[in-house]
Amino acid sequence: MKYMLLMQFSESTVDFPRIDTWTPDEIQAHIAFMHDANKQMVDSGEFVDGQGLAMPEAARIVRAGAGGGAAVVTEGPFPETKEFLAGYWIVDCETPERAVELAAFVSTAPGPGGGPLNMPIEVRQVMSAPAEDV
Repeated sequence: MKYMLLMQFSESTVDFPRIDTWTPDEIQAHIAFMHDANKQMVDSGEFVDGQGLAMPEAARIVRAGAGGGAAVVTEGPFPETKEFLAGYWIVDCETPERAVELAAFVSTAPGPGGGPLNMPIEVRQVMSAPAEDV
């Protein structure tokens, strides 16, 4: 089964600052950990995809235009956003327990001062298509 591991950032659930305030060495250590984690998942055959996402200030919200009109594009979420998706992995695991184990591992990525972030990672099963008779 496939699972999505969602790396959430929320000022209300973490006790570390946003990555854009870290030193270059702290960012390098964090990225090196993520590359190593991805390689371990590739080597185990569980890695499907994984990406870090740009800061929310770079996001755009797109809605289809009413009545077939032009799409409406707005900037956002706005800079004062307190919660956002920082990155994700899609993994293909034998059990939900293994997906939780992988999430716990990536949660230990180093942050400011080199200590583990223990950041919250949401684990959600990726739905498969319904049976053909549905």
